[in-house]
Amino acid sequence: MKKLGIAISLLFTMQLLHAQEKLNIDTNKSTIKWIGELTFNFGGHDGYINFKEGFFIKENKVITGGEFIIDMNSITNTDIKEKALKVNLVDHLKNEDFFDVKNHPTAKLKIKNVEYFNDEIYDGRIFADLTIKDITKPIQFFVNFNYKKQELQARFKIDRKEWGINYQSKFKNSFISDAIGFDTFIKLQ
Repeated sequence: MKKLGIAISLLFTMQLLHAQEKLNIDTNKSTIKWIGELTFNFGGHDGYINFKEGFFIKENKVITGGEFIIDMNSITNTDIKEKALKVNLVDHLKNEDFFDVKNHPTAKLKIKNVEYFNDEIYDGRIFADLTIKDITKPIQFFVNFNYKKQELQARFKIDRKEWGINYQSKFKNSFISDAIGFDTFIKLQ
């Protein structure tokens, strides 16, 4: 009887493991665009940050979880044309008053739950924990899955001050918004 119980437990565990699939992302084809805006003026800055690695968890034909590591050293700027100014901004973003990349070289997003809105299973909302500068906070955002093309797109904003990104501009009426926007595209391998 004891052997039968062990065999049933083993079979059940194997079925659970088989039902779950890990889907790695293609870090060369996946992008994170960041957008920082001014509060009282039009304008701001934007650029990209690279994924270091990442994966989704798929169960019963839908995404149910995942984890993504972001390489904070890869941050770039795309809106400034003059090289010296571009380098200055990127160095400033890597500095202690922004992302403190020397002490916090990666950020992490861990999907906790996914809510789907229709039978097509293309649109949904992700509930996740975002870790920046060793500070973890829950976030949620809308997402569009394209299972046929094996792609995901999402746009969201965070309040940078909740993650200890506290820089204040010294220029009058050119304050940096507390919101940082992210426009994310993920392609599976």
